[in-house]
Amino acid sequence: MRRIALVFGLTLLLLLWGVLLPLADRTSFSVHMIAHMGVVAGAAPLIAIALSGTRFDFTAGHAWMTPLTASLVELFAVWIWHVPAMRALSESSVLFAAIEQAIFLGAGLALWLSCLGGTSGGREERRLSGTFGLLFTSMHMTLLGALLSLSPRPLYGGGEASCLGVTLTAAADQQVGGVVMLLVGAVVYLAGGIALLVRTLGDNVAEPLGRKVL
Repeated sequence: MRRIALVFGLTLLLLLWGVLLPLADRTSFSVHMIAHMGVVAGAAPLIAIALSGTRFDFTAGHAWMTPLTASLVELFAVWIWHVPAMRALSESSVLFAAIEQAIFLGAGLALWLSCLGGTSGGREERRLSGTFGLLFTSMHMTLLGALLSLSPRPLYGGGEASCLGVTLTAAADQQVGGVVMLLVGAVVYLAGGIALLVRTLGDNVAEPLGRKVL
């Protein structure tokens, strides 16, 4: 299971970083958002499943790296890179675009690894707090997506952009990108939070039953 998750996660990163971003229109906000959501809500959780509890789990053994802390780090990373000046910088510089993507991946991995439990000690408590961390992330992703899609004017550029072969105005391009964040952010993080809660409650129910059987 871990190996499969790692292969799928790395393959998704390869497609996003090696195919989508180099070949697509870099000025398209919707293309950026597809890559962004693919990294933080697609590749990051898959890779975190493979690394959680191993020596590569960089959140293990760090009590300060809680799901809420990681969620706040991701909030800062996401919102700062969607400031219009930072978007323009990323679009105009390959170096800054690479830094942006690395930050997205690092923040995403930190969040998902902290939520999946780290080491065996205190894993149940971290899963429970991970539920709140993922739900909080779902809320701030949804909020930003809604703000972008409902903005009365385009914040990123003023000309047309091509999203996967479809030509869009700047306003429509931003709206599509906002909807991508709104839908993916709401669904993936909400589903992750609910899954952690169900798993935690299931473990708590199974333990007393096991004791009764003994």
